[in-house]
Amino acid sequence: MTREELREKANQLPLLPGVYLMMDKTGKVIYVGKAKKLKNRVSQYFQDSAGHTLKTRQMVSQVDRFDTIIVSSEFEALILENSLIKRHMPRYNILLKDDKGYPFVRLSPGPYPRFSMVSRCANDGGRYFGPFGGRFETRQALDAVLSALRLPTCSRKFPRDIGAQRPCLNFHMGRCDGFCRPEMEEAEYTRRIAQACQLLEGKSQQLLRQMKGEMEAEAEALHFEQAAALRDRIAAISALSKKQTVIAGLCADTDVWGVARSSGGNCCYAILHMEKGNLTSREISLFTAPMEEGEAEMLCALTTQYYLPRAILPHEILLPDETEDFCQELSQVLSRRAGRRVWVHVPQRGEKADLLSMARNNASQEAERATTAEARVAHTLQLLAKLLDLPQPPQRMESFDISNTGKSDIVASMVVYSGTRPLKSAYRRFHILSLTQHPDDYAAMQEVLRRRLRRAAEGDEKFLPLPDLFLIDGGATHARAVREVAEAAGCTVPIFGMVKDDRHRTRALVTPEGREIGISNYQAVFSLIGQIQEETHRFAITFHHQSHSKAMTRSALSGIPGVGPKRQAALRKAFGSVKAIAAADVEALSAVVPVPAAQAVWEHFHPKAEEGPAPREEA
Repeated sequence: MTREELREKANQLPLLPGVYLMMDKTGKVIYVGKAKKLKNRVSQYFQDSAGHTLKTRQMVSQVDRFDTIIVSSEFEALILENSLIKRHMPRYNILLKDDKGYPFVRLSPGPYPRFSMVSRCANDGGRYFGPFGGRFETRQALDAVLSALRLPTCSRKFPRDIGAQRPCLNFHMGRCDGFCRPEMEEAEYTRRIAQACQLLEGKSQQLLRQMKGEMEAEAEALHFEQAAALRDRIAAISALSKKQTVIAGLCADTDVWGVARSSGGNCCYAILHMEKGNLTSREISLFTAPMEEGEAEMLCALTTQYYLPRAILPHEILLPDETEDFCQELSQVLSRRAGRRVWVHVPQRGEKADLLSMARNNASQEAERATTAEARVAHTLQLLAKLLDLPQPPQRMESFDISNTGKSDIVASMVVYSGTRPLKSAYRRFHILSLTQHPDDYAAMQEVLRRRLRRAAEGDEKFLPLPDLFLIDGGATHARAVREVAEAAGCTVPIFGMVKDDRHRTRALVTPEGREIGISNYQAVFSLIGQIQEETHRFAITFHHQSHSKAMTRSALSGIPGVGPKRQAALRKAFGSVKAIAAADVEALSAVVPVPAAQAVWEHFHPKAEEGPAPREEA
């Protein structure tokens, strides 16, 4: 659709809340947004672009059509927007890390349910809690909950194993109340599971109040043993909130947000999880955002994506002052989801304002730390592109080397680098097929590249895509020989040879015309090219050794009359090595293969001396 058609369609939208999806020519969703009034919001995109940000202008330039979904309230629009962003992952939206890295806790259905940790929810009748933080912290938290309530963590199945064996070590250590004993009732197990669910839902204070009431009732009824057991469980549950290792979602009542973008463009958020004014943990993660997004826009998008999927919500969320208009809307949404008030606000002064500065500083430090490694990689590739006169930094490089023993077992290796890291899944090996009489490195290298380009032209995904740079182990002649093959195939990928010094280190790159490009004065590039050359040589040598060993074993037994592959395998299995086969007599060999074959094997390793005329003595 043209800009005029898009503008006309936008002007026909209703003044109702909803969600809009911007799509490019291929139909891919590139942006998802929400609006109080769809007509006003969407039509702004197709008016005069002078007031648009760079991101908006770039996005609008790629819009071919758009679609809208009308909802009944802003609340529904916010929920739907978050769901569509998760589904389509649009490139112009701020994208939080996918939930697949965050584990859930699952409670199995049926009698005597058990807790387990899973990667995602499923429609299987189980009850799910989360997502929580890292897997290690979640496992520790779950173990702490089960230990506090003295629930079983062993592999016994209930009710099948009740009374079948004596209680395990956990019972004797006081970590479990031994529900495998016949005297323990299922109702008590079910009650403990319900209490564990309250803890996983963040209702620890409510549970403590209930348990304290039960303890006082048992004491008044003179059931002192039951009261003492409840007292111990109350103490254990109270201790959970004081453990640094327990996941923040289990006990935090305040989340403090900070977000920052580094000088290299990396974005990072930091959340300080607080419990009763004490810092219990810190959560940090990188995310992607268009360069034109400010901190306020990033925080609005992040907090929505972060909290809406979660079953446990804090009582208070602190955001910087740029997000003040957004706080009321988010508070309303989260309060409705939690069934209680979730207070989202902007502190102006005091300790809470200081906490916001601390959170932002944490985010800033992490973003800069992550940028250091990435910036180093980008700088290395940019410098390499400048030295080689490449139009842009190479993101994929392929290197080739030949290895052989004389005229036999000639093999080649193809090593692939993605940026500055080896991409081992893309490595390839070649047996040279065209050379049987004598070794020829130039012809071997030509055969390898010819086969590599042919496989790519045939659409073989194992050889796609073509790289940004070919590196050949050898000098200008090698590079020139390879270029002839590339030109014949219509390939325009730049080709350079790797020239070694006396210590077998790559000291320079050379063009097919013979122009050397020194790299020893550029440490980052020198290290990268040296690493690529060593990895290519290692891969070639390893393959050659494997191929040569197989060939030696194969040739020692091949060609013997009556001894095919099956009998060869039987002999190797029986004797363990070719040397042992050669040393065996006919009787030992005939125990494995028929006598004629055994005789042929023995004669193969013990040839008779050729008879002929006696040599004449020299005068």
